Amino acid sequence: MAEEVKKKERKKEEKPLEKMTVKELRAIAMEIPRSVAVHDMRKEELIAFIKEAREVKDEKRVEPVKEKKKRVVSKAEMKRKIKELKEEKREAQTARDRKKIEFLRRRISYLKKKTRRSAHA
Repeated sequence: MAEEVKKKERKKEEKPLEKMTVKELRAIAMEIPRSVAVHDMRKEELIAFIKEAREVKDEKRVEPVKEKKKRVVSKAEMKRKIKELKEEKREAQTARDRKKIEFLRRRISYLKKKTRRSAHA
């Protein structure tokens, strides 16, 4: 009976930390003496905390997700793009490509709204 419990514990430890759930990681982290709140940590933080406590060297470091910077487009560039899209729309109309016409109509509408917003901002 005791051997079965030990086998289950070994299986849990054999599983790589990255594959464990947050609940499993918290359970492991609760056993480690600490000065930080384990329940407030995210998965990446828990993994780093456990590896640090076990003195395991980290092969690859997890970088925090960076937000994409919005590209600022001038009003003139947007208007130029609208003209190009209108020309494409005319070509699609002569080819009677309904899907492309609808796509271009929406794109043009979106850009027009964007130019109006940039004028007020």
